[in-house]
Amino acid sequence: MIHNTSVIDNKAKIGSNVKIGPFCYIGPKVEINDGVELISNIHIEGKTKIGAETKIFPFASIGTQPQDLKYKGENNSLEIGSNNTIREYVTINPGTEGGGGKTIIGNNCLFMISSHVAHDCLIGNDVVIANNVPLGGHVTIEDSVVIGGNSAVQQFTRIGRLAMIGGMTGVLKDVIPFGLSFGNRNYLRGINLVGLKRKKYENKKIMELNSAFNKIFSSKNLHENLGKINGEYKGNDLIAEVINFISKDKKRPICTPNSE
Repeated sequence: MIHNTSVIDNKAKIGSNVKIGPFCYIGPKVEINDGVELISNIHIEGKTKIGAETKIFPFASIGTQPQDLKYKGENNSLEIGSNNTIREYVTINPGTEGGGGKTIIGNNCLFMISSHVAHDCLIGNDVVIANNVPLGGHVTIEDSVVIGGNSAVQQFTRIGRLAMIGGMTGVLKDVIPFGLSFGNRNYLRGINLVGLKRKKYENKKIMELNSAFNKIFSSKNLHENLGKINGEYKGNDLIAEVINFISKDKKRPICTPNSE
């Protein structure tokens, strides 16, 4: 199922039931797993691995050199998981020495038209990146995050699990798990209640999380506020996840309500 106009290096590894349409290029270090479909006019190079059943649409550019002036040709790689959808004009770069040399994307993600994943990004499972969204280098996006169209995520930013970013948002600060973040420069609007309910979390846990949210962000001194609620919500893994996220070492400040 390989069109005769496509150029595939004889060192590339191609799995079974792979469909490669017209005018594609596959470099010598590329590994494409079973059931992948490349519709047409797709460029894949570098040490790039494409997981099973992933579908890539025309004019995507995958695995090309990082857009980092510090990159000097050192070994790097890109790993894309299974069952992802990569739409037209998406660009995804491999890692750099300064970020561990690897860009990693999980499973079941959707990258809409003209989105960009820069070097050394770590992206979880079930992530949706809408149209025209660039991710800067070293960005970490946890599972089930949704980023609205025409937003932009600054380098080294973290976005926690099941967070939602509104369209046209400049993400300059880390967004907690389950957070809703909006604005020209992102601020925290509350908890992603709809997303939590869709994931079938218990109402009691969601209500406790909302209560803890108000206490954590009751003032600008987040670590002092965390100390005040220590042990108050034992057994609530959602709250524990938020606290752990805030407590980790980070390059960016935590996004808070009305922080524009």
